[in-house]
Amino acid sequence: MFFWREILELQNMGANVTLFSTRPPPSGLISHDWSDQAMQNTTYLVDFKALNAFFSLLRFPLPTLWSDLRREPLEFAKDILLSLPAARRLALACKAQGITHVHAHSARRAATICALAKVIWNLDYSLTLHGPMSDYGPGQGFKWRHAKFGTVITEKLHRELQDALGSDLPNAMYLQPMGVDTDALSRQGVYEPPQRNATLKLFSCGRLNVVKGHQDLISAVKHLRDQGVDAHLEIAGQDDDGGSGFHAVLLEKITELGLNEHVTLLGAIDADAVKRKLLEAHIFVLASWHEPLGVAYMEAMSCGVPTVGTNAGGVTELITDGQDGVLVPPKDPVALAEAIAALARDTDRLLALSKAGRKRVVESFSSARGARTLLEGIRKP
Repeated sequence: MFFWREILELQNMGANVTLFSTRPPPSGLISHDWSDQAMQNTTYLVDFKALNAFFSLLRFPLPTLWSDLRREPLEFAKDILLSLPAARRLALACKAQGITHVHAHSARRAATICALAKVIWNLDYSLTLHGPMSDYGPGQGFKWRHAKFGTVITEKLHRELQDALGSDLPNAMYLQPMGVDTDALSRQGVYEPPQRNATLKLFSCGRLNVVKGHQDLISAVKHLRDQGVDAHLEIAGQDDDGGSGFHAVLLEKITELGLNEHVTLLGAIDADAVKRKLLEAHIFVLASWHEPLGVAYMEAMSCGVPTVGTNAGGVTELITDGQDGVLVPPKDPVALAEAIAALARDTDRLLALSKAGRKRVVESFSSARGARTLLEGIRKP
Protein backbone atom coordinates (compact mmCIF):
# COMPACT_ATOMS: atom_id res chain seq x y z
CA MET A 1 0.00 0.00 0.00
CA PHE A 2 2.71 2.51 0.89
CA PHE A 3 4.53 1.68 -2.38
CA TRP A 4 1.36 2.56 -4.27
CA ARG A 5 0.94 5.84 -2.39
CA GLU A 6 4.51 6.75 -3.26
CA ILE A 7 3.92 5.89 -6.92
CA LEU A 8 0.90 8.21 -6.99
CA GLU A 9 2.95 10.99 -5.40
CA LEU A 10 5.70 10.51 -8.00
CA GLN A 11 3.13 10.78 -10.77
CA ASN A 12 1.68 13.92 -9.18
CA MET A 13 5.20 15.37 -9.30
CA GLY A 14 5.42 14.73 -13.04
CA ALA A 15 7.38 11.48 -13.01
CA ASN A 16 6.59 8.78 -15.56
CA VAL A 17 6.59 5.62 -13.41
CA THR A 18 7.14 2.20 -14.99
CA LEU A 19 6.49 -0.82 -12.77
CA PHE A 20 8.51 -4.05 -12.62
CA SER A 21 8.21 -6.96 -10.24
CA THR A 22 9.39 -10.53 -10.05
CA ARG A 23 6.03 -12.33 -10.08
CA PRO A 24 2.32 -11.61 -9.43
CA PRO A 25 1.09 -11.78 -5.81
CA PRO A 26 -1.00 -14.70 -4.52
CA SER A 27 -4.70 -14.08 -5.16
CA GLY A 28 -5.50 -14.02 -1.43
CA LEU A 29 -3.40 -10.89 -0.98
CA ILE A 30 -5.19 -8.86 -3.69
CA SER A 31 -7.67 -6.62 -1.91
CA HIS A 32 -7.30 -3.01 -3.05
CA ASP A 33 -9.38 -1.28 -5.70
CA TRP A 34 -6.16 -0.45 -7.55
CA SER A 35 -4.69 -3.98 -7.47
CA ASP A 36 -5.91 -5.09 -10.91
CA GLN A 37 -4.74 -1.83 -12.48
CA ALA A 38 -1.32 -2.16 -10.84
CA MET A 39 -0.92 -5.76 -12.04
CA GLN A 40 -1.92 -4.83 -15.59
CA ASN A 41 0.66 -2.05 -15.59
CA THR A 42 3.46 -4.22 -14.18
CA THR A 43 6.05 -6.17 -16.15
CA TYR A 44 6.79 -9.44 -14.33
CA LEU A 45 10.38 -10.51 -14.83
CA VAL A 46 10.45 -14.14 -13.73
CA ASP A 47 10.09 -16.65 -16.55
CA PHE A 48 11.32 -20.17 -17.23
CA LYS A 49 12.25 -19.80 -20.88
CA ALA A 50 15.38 -21.80 -21.62
CA LEU A 51 16.64 -19.34 -24.24
CA ASN A 52 16.53 -16.35 -21.88
CA ALA A 53 18.33 -18.37 -19.19
CA PHE A 54 20.97 -19.51 -21.69
CA PHE A 55 21.75 -15.99 -22.96
CA SER A 56 21.85 -14.60 -19.42
CA LEU A 57 24.29 -17.30 -18.27
CA LEU A 58 26.62 -16.41 -21.14
CA ARG A 59 27.09 -13.02 -19.44
CA PHE A 60 27.77 -14.42 -15.94
CA PRO A 61 30.04 -11.76 -14.35
CA LEU A 62 32.38 -14.09 -12.48
CA PRO A 63 35.27 -11.59 -11.98
CA THR A 64 32.91 -9.01 -10.44
CA LEU A 65 31.25 -11.60 -8.20
CA TRP A 66 34.30 -13.65 -7.22
CA SER A 67 35.02 -12.10 -3.81
CA ASP A 68 31.32 -12.13 -2.81
CA LEU A 69 30.92 -15.74 -3.92
CA ARG A 70 33.90 -16.76 -1.82
CA ARG A 71 32.28 -15.23 1.30
CA GLU A 72 28.78 -16.62 0.66
CA PRO A 73 29.31 -19.51 -1.75
CA LEU A 74 26.06 -21.51 -1.81
CA GLU A 75 23.19 -19.18 -0.92
CA PHE A 76 24.54 -16.23 -2.90
CA ALA A 77 25.37 -18.36 -5.95
CA LYS A 78 21.80 -19.69 -5.96
CA ASP A 79 20.43 -16.14 -5.71
CA ILE A 80 22.60 -15.02 -8.63
CA LEU A 81 21.55 -17.93 -10.85
CA LEU A 82 17.87 -17.33 -10.11
CA SER A 83 18.22 -13.58 -10.70
CA LEU A 84 20.25 -13.56 -13.94
CA PRO A 85 17.37 -14.29 -16.36
CA ALA A 86 15.22 -11.61 -14.70
CA ALA A 87 18.12 -9.15 -14.84
CA ARG A 88 18.45 -9.71 -18.58
CA ARG A 89 14.72 -9.18 -19.11
CA LEU A 90 14.84 -6.01 -17.00
CA ALA A 91 17.80 -4.60 -18.91
CA LEU A 92 16.24 -5.34 -22.31
CA ALA A 93 12.88 -3.86 -21.29
CA CYS A 94 14.51 -0.70 -19.96
CA LYS A 95 16.63 -0.28 -23.09
CA ALA A 96 13.54 -0.64 -25.29
CA GLN A 97 11.67 2.00 -23.25
CA GLY A 98 14.57 4.42 -22.80
CA ILE A 99 14.72 3.86 -19.02
CA THR A 100 18.15 4.58 -17.53
CA HIS A 101 17.46 4.18 -13.80
CA VAL A 102 15.52 1.62 -11.74
CA HIS A 103 14.77 1.84 -8.03
CA ALA A 104 14.63 -1.49 -6.17
CA HIS A 105 12.25 -0.90 -3.26
CA SER A 106 13.69 -3.95 -1.55
CA ALA A 107 17.19 -5.10 -0.66
CA ARG A 108 16.27 -8.70 -1.38
CA ARG A 109 16.10 -10.34 -4.84
CA ALA A 110 14.91 -7.15 -6.55
CA ALA A 111 18.23 -5.57 -5.57
CA THR A 112 20.18 -8.60 -6.82
CA ILE A 113 18.42 -8.32 -10.17
CA CYS A 114 19.18 -4.61 -10.42
CA ALA A 115 22.83 -5.04 -9.40
CA LEU A 116 23.31 -7.69 -12.08
CA ALA A 117 21.63 -5.43 -14.64
CA LYS A 118 24.12 -2.73 -13.66
CA VAL A 119 27.36 -4.75 -13.80
CA ILE A 120 26.41 -6.59 -17.02
CA TRP A 121 24.20 -4.14 -18.94
CA ASN A 122 25.12 -0.82 -17.24
CA LEU A 123 21.60 0.02 -16.01
CA ASP A 124 21.79 2.45 -13.09
CA TYR A 125 19.80 1.60 -9.99
CA SER A 126 19.16 2.49 -6.36
CA LEU A 127 17.69 0.50 -3.48
CA THR A 128 15.96 0.83 -0.11
CA LEU A 129 16.44 -1.07 3.14
CA HIS A 130 13.11 -1.52 4.95
CA GLY A 131 14.19 -3.73 7.83
CA PRO A 132 17.10 -5.64 9.41
CA MET A 133 19.67 -6.54 6.76
CA SER A 134 19.52 -10.18 7.88
CA ASP A 135 15.98 -10.36 6.46
CA TYR A 136 17.10 -9.51 2.93
CA GLY A 137 19.28 -12.39 1.89
CA PRO A 138 22.92 -12.80 0.89
CA GLY A 139 25.23 -10.61 -1.16
CA GLN A 140 24.38 -7.31 0.52
CA GLY A 141 27.82 -5.89 -0.23
CA PHE A 142 27.33 -6.62 -3.94
CA LYS A 143 23.84 -5.10 -3.94
CA TRP A 144 24.87 -1.83 -2.30
CA ARG A 145 28.35 -1.43 -3.80
CA HIS A 146 27.12 -0.85 -7.37
CA ALA A 147 24.11 1.37 -6.58
CA LYS A 148 23.98 5.03 -7.54
CA PHE A 149 22.40 5.79 -4.17
CA GLY A 150 20.63 4.06 -1.32
CA THR A 151 17.85 4.90 1.11
CA VAL A 152 16.86 3.58 4.53
CA ILE A 153 13.64 4.08 6.44
CA THR A 154 15.14 4.85 9.88
CA GLU A 155 18.30 6.24 11.41
CA LYS A 156 18.66 3.00 13.39
CA LEU A 157 18.82 0.95 10.20
CA HIS A 158 21.25 3.43 8.66
CA ARG A 159 23.65 2.95 11.58
CA GLU A 160 23.35 -0.83 11.34
CA LEU A 161 23.98 -0.69 7.60
CA GLN A 162 27.08 1.46 8.03
CA ASP A 163 28.47 -0.89 10.69
CA ALA A 164 27.87 -3.95 8.50
CA LEU A 165 28.91 -2.72 5.06
CA GLY A 166 31.15 0.32 5.53
CA SER A 167 32.85 1.16 2.23
CA ASP A 168 30.42 -1.00 0.25
CA LEU A 169 27.74 1.65 0.70
CA PRO A 170 27.20 4.15 -2.13
CA ASN A 171 28.40 7.71 -1.53
CA ALA A 172 24.84 9.07 -1.54
CA MET A 173 22.55 7.79 1.22
CA TYR A 174 19.14 9.22 2.15
CA LEU A 175 16.64 8.80 4.97
CA GLN A 176 13.35 7.79 3.32
CA PRO A 177 10.70 6.73 5.84
CA MET A 178 7.52 5.21 4.50
CA GLY A 179 4.59 7.58 4.52
CA VAL A 180 0.82 7.88 4.22
CA ASP A 181 -1.66 10.15 2.48
CA THR A 182 -2.60 12.33 5.44
CA ASP A 183 -5.37 14.06 3.48
CA ALA A 184 -7.12 10.80 2.66
CA LEU A 185 -6.43 9.30 6.11
CA SER A 186 -8.29 11.82 8.23
CA ARG A 187 -11.63 12.11 9.98
CA GLN A 188 -14.48 14.56 9.42
CA GLY A 189 -15.28 15.19 13.08
CA VAL A 190 -13.45 14.68 16.36
CA TYR A 191 -12.43 11.37 17.85
CA GLU A 192 -14.99 9.94 20.30
CA PRO A 193 -13.66 7.91 23.26
CA PRO A 194 -15.56 4.83 24.49
CA GLN A 195 -18.53 5.40 26.73
CA ARG A 196 -18.44 3.98 30.24
CA ASN A 197 -19.45 0.28 30.31
CA ALA A 198 -19.67 0.18 26.50
CA THR A 199 -17.75 -2.29 24.32
CA LEU A 200 -14.12 -1.26 23.81
CA LYS A 201 -13.43 -1.46 20.08
CA LEU A 202 -9.86 -2.45 19.27
CA PHE A 203 -8.48 -2.63 15.74
CA SER A 204 -5.23 -4.01 14.40
CA CYS A 205 -3.89 -4.20 10.88
CA GLY A 206 -0.86 -6.08 9.61
CA ARG A 207 0.38 -9.12 7.77
CA LEU A 208 -0.53 -12.34 9.59
CA ASN A 209 2.92 -13.43 10.68
CA VAL A 210 4.30 -14.41 14.07
CA VAL A 211 6.53 -11.30 14.21
CA LYS A 212 3.49 -9.01 14.04
CA GLY A 213 2.49 -10.24 17.50
CA HIS A 214 -1.21 -10.77 16.75
CA GLN A 215 -1.11 -13.85 18.98
CA ASP A 216 0.03 -11.63 21.88
CA LEU A 217 -2.75 -9.15 21.20
CA ILE A 218 -5.30 -11.97 21.20
CA SER A 219 -3.94 -13.12 24.57
CA ALA A 220 -4.19 -9.52 25.81
CA VAL A 221 -7.88 -9.46 24.85
CA LYS A 222 -8.39 -12.62 26.91
CA HIS A 223 -6.69 -10.90 29.86
CA LEU A 224 -8.85 -7.78 29.41
CA ARG A 225 -12.06 -9.78 29.36
CA ASP A 226 -10.98 -11.77 32.41
CA GLN A 227 -10.53 -8.43 34.18
CA GLY A 228 -14.07 -7.36 33.25
CA VAL A 229 -13.26 -5.17 30.23
CA ASP A 230 -15.72 -5.79 27.38
CA ALA A 231 -13.11 -5.66 24.62
CA HIS A 232 -13.72 -6.65 21.01
CA LEU A 233 -10.83 -6.94 18.54
CA GLU A 234 -10.80 -6.95 14.74
CA ILE A 235 -7.60 -7.80 12.85
CA ALA A 236 -7.18 -6.90 9.17
CA GLY A 237 -4.52 -8.64 7.11
CA GLN A 238 -3.61 -11.95 5.59
CA ASP A 239 -0.70 -14.37 5.72
CA ASP A 240 1.78 -14.77 2.87
CA ASP A 241 0.03 -17.94 1.68
CA GLY A 242 -3.25 -16.16 1.05
CA GLY A 243 -4.98 -17.59 4.13
CA SER A 244 -3.63 -21.13 4.41
CA GLY A 245 -0.69 -20.30 6.70
CA PHE A 246 -0.54 -18.35 9.98
CA HIS A 247 -4.22 -17.40 9.62
CA ALA A 248 -5.09 -20.95 10.71
CA VAL A 249 -2.76 -20.72 13.71
CA LEU A 250 -4.49 -17.56 14.93
CA LEU A 251 -7.95 -19.07 14.41
CA GLU A 252 -6.92 -22.03 16.56
CA LYS A 253 -5.69 -19.70 19.30
CA ILE A 254 -8.93 -17.68 19.23
CA THR A 255 -10.95 -20.87 19.66
CA GLU A 256 -8.62 -22.20 22.35
CA LEU A 257 -9.08 -19.02 24.42
CA GLY A 258 -12.86 -18.98 23.89
CA LEU A 259 -12.76 -15.66 22.02
CA ASN A 260 -14.73 -16.56 18.88
CA GLU A 261 -17.35 -13.94 19.69
CA HIS A 262 -14.80 -11.29 20.61
CA VAL A 263 -11.92 -11.53 18.09
CA THR A 264 -12.51 -11.39 14.34
CA LEU A 265 -9.96 -12.01 11.57
CA LEU A 266 -11.08 -9.86 8.65
CA GLY A 267 -8.56 -11.13 6.10
CA ALA A 268 -7.19 -8.84 3.42
CA ILE A 269 -9.40 -5.77 3.07
CA ASP A 270 -8.95 -2.72 0.85
CA ALA A 271 -7.74 0.70 1.94
CA ASP A 272 -11.22 2.20 2.22
CA ALA A 273 -12.33 -0.63 4.50
CA VAL A 274 -9.21 -0.16 6.64
CA LYS A 275 -10.03 3.51 7.01
CA ARG A 276 -13.63 2.73 8.03
CA LYS A 277 -12.40 0.30 10.67
CA LEU A 278 -9.91 2.87 11.97
CA LEU A 279 -12.59 5.54 12.29
CA GLU A 280 -14.84 3.08 14.17
CA ALA A 281 -12.10 2.02 16.59
CA HIS A 282 -11.47 3.42 20.06
CA ILE A 283 -7.81 2.25 20.10
CA PHE A 284 -5.46 0.91 17.45
CA VAL A 285 -3.03 -1.79 18.63
CA LEU A 286 -0.15 -3.55 16.89
CA ALA A 287 1.99 -5.80 19.08
CA SER A 288 4.95 -6.45 16.75
CA TRP A 289 7.98 -8.34 18.01
CA HIS A 290 10.02 -6.29 15.57
CA GLU A 291 8.83 -3.41 13.39
CA PRO A 292 11.29 -1.45 11.23
CA LEU A 293 9.01 1.62 11.43
CA GLY A 294 5.32 0.82 11.02
CA VAL A 295 2.99 2.09 8.28
CA ALA A 296 -0.03 0.67 10.10
CA TYR A 297 0.78 2.89 13.08
CA MET A 298 1.03 5.90 10.75
CA GLU A 299 -2.37 5.16 9.21
CA ALA A 300 -4.02 4.95 12.62
CA MET A 301 -2.34 8.09 13.93
CA SER A 302 -3.19 10.00 10.75
CA CYS A 303 -6.85 9.11 11.38
CA GLY A 304 -6.57 10.39 14.94
CA VAL A 305 -6.92 6.96 16.56
CA PRO A 306 -5.04 6.63 19.89
CA THR A 307 -2.32 4.10 19.18
CA VAL A 308 -0.63 1.39 21.26
CA GLY A 309 2.49 -0.31 19.93
CA THR A 310 5.71 -1.95 21.05
CA ASN A 311 9.09 -0.34 21.58
CA ALA A 312 10.63 -2.74 19.05
CA GLY A 313 12.86 -1.90 16.09
CA GLY A 314 12.41 1.59 14.72
CA VAL A 315 8.97 2.31 16.20
CA THR A 316 10.48 4.77 18.67
CA GLU A 317 11.46 6.97 15.70
CA LEU A 318 7.73 7.29 14.97
CA ILE A 319 6.05 7.13 18.39
CA THR A 320 7.23 8.85 21.55
CA ASP A 321 5.75 6.93 24.48
CA GLY A 322 3.18 8.99 26.36
CA GLN A 323 3.38 11.89 23.91
CA ASP A 324 1.78 10.75 20.65
CA GLY A 325 1.16 7.08 21.45
CA VAL A 326 1.76 4.34 24.01
CA LEU A 327 4.58 1.80 23.80
CA VAL A 328 5.00 -1.45 25.72
CA PRO A 329 7.62 -4.22 25.56
CA PRO A 330 7.07 -6.82 22.82
CA LYS A 331 5.96 -10.38 23.66
CA ASP A 332 4.22 -9.23 26.87
CA PRO A 333 0.42 -9.72 26.59
CA VAL A 334 -0.17 -8.75 30.23
CA ALA A 335 1.66 -5.42 29.91
CA LEU A 336 -0.21 -4.83 26.65
CA ALA A 337 -3.58 -5.50 28.29
CA GLU A 338 -2.77 -3.24 31.23
CA ALA A 339 -1.72 -0.39 28.91
CA ILE A 340 -4.95 -0.73 26.89
CA ALA A 341 -7.11 -0.84 30.01
CA ALA A 342 -5.43 2.22 31.54
CA LEU A 343 -5.82 4.16 28.31
CA ALA A 344 -9.45 3.17 27.86
CA ARG A 345 -10.28 4.57 31.33
CA ASP A 346 -8.66 7.97 30.65
CA THR A 347 -10.82 10.06 28.32
CA ASP A 348 -8.57 13.13 28.46
CA ARG A 349 -5.52 11.06 27.57
CA LEU A 350 -7.33 9.42 24.65
CA LEU A 351 -8.30 12.81 23.24
CA ALA A 352 -4.77 14.16 23.67
CA LEU A 353 -3.19 11.17 21.92
CA SER A 354 -5.69 11.44 19.08
CA LYS A 355 -4.55 15.01 18.34
CA ALA A 356 -0.84 14.48 18.99
CA GLY A 357 -0.65 11.31 16.87
CA ARG A 358 -2.28 13.03 13.92
CA LYS A 359 0.08 16.02 14.25
CA ARG A 360 3.14 13.77 14.36
CA VAL A 361 2.32 11.96 11.11
CA VAL A 362 1.25 15.08 9.21
CA GLU A 363 4.50 16.84 10.06
CA SER A 364 6.97 14.01 9.39
CA PHE A 365 5.48 10.98 7.61
CA SER A 366 3.70 12.06 4.44
CA SER A 367 4.10 9.78 1.41
CA ALA A 368 5.20 12.84 -0.59
CA ARG A 369 8.45 12.89 1.40
CA GLY A 370 9.55 9.50 0.06
CA ALA A 371 8.69 10.47 -3.51
CA ARG A 372 10.71 13.68 -3.27
CA THR A 373 13.67 11.74 -1.88
CA LEU A 374 13.67 9.32 -4.82
CA LEU A 375 13.48 12.10 -7.40
CA GLU A 376 16.29 13.98 -5.68
CA GLY A 377 18.55 10.93 -5.74
CA ILE A 378 17.76 10.03 -9.36
CA ARG A 379 18.23 13.57 -10.69
CA LYS A 380 21.46 14.21 -8.85
CA PRO A 381 24.48 13.86 -11.21
